[in-house]
Amino acid sequence: MGLLVDAFQKGGPFMWPLLVFAVFSLAIGAERMYYILFRANINGTAFFAQVQKLIMANNIDRAIKLCNAEPNAALPRVLKSGLTRANRGEMEIQNAVEEAVYEVFPQLDKRTPYLNKLANLATLTGLLGTIQGLILAFEAVAHASAETKQTLLASGISVAMFTTMSGLIVAIPTIILEAIVVNKTQKIKDEVDLYALKTVNLLGARRRGTLKEDGAAQNG
Repeated sequence: MGLLVDAFQKGGPFMWPLLVFAVFSLAIGAERMYYILFRANINGTAFFAQVQKLIMANNIDRAIKLCNAEPNAALPRVLKSGLTRANRGEMEIQNAVEEAVYEVFPQLDKRTPYLNKLANLATLTGLLGTIQGLILAFEAVAHASAETKQTLLASGISVAMFTTMSGLIVAIPTIILEAIVVNKTQKIKDEVDLYALKTVNLLGARRRGTLKEDGAAQNG
């Protein structure tokens, strides 16, 4: 902690934008982690197994209530759009599911791209501070008096090193955080795509009167 305070004091003016980038990265990362891991996420395999069982039992209302019990999770929101149109044509069911996917996926990706941009900005700002520190050091060597040369040289090098370090301290955790969020988001998307398709097929089979055969095939 003392090193960070010392770095902020000696790192020069570029430490302020680095602090701003750190705060925004932490805020966005925390919000995205909470949303992706605890609100939008659900055990897709277990949830779809329950929905499938209810569709096979022709209990669509119960399946809809099951989706309503998880109003924030991505998968139930998409499946519900198809279930509420279970008595309509297959094309209408599929269109409703696709429309729900187009609504849900942008919410999963919301603000996540900013993490990569903030990491890049932190790295570049740290590099800019490094250049500033080196300029100060070279200026000291070229123009300062013998008495002050060593102090100014050390000060310039400190600015260069502290801004480089601070930029990387902000950028590296931000990149790791982004990777975790993106990986988990993609897992949720893959589950939504898979189980939405399975639900559309089950509802289509129900309309055609071949639900038992199609459901057995999907279980197999």
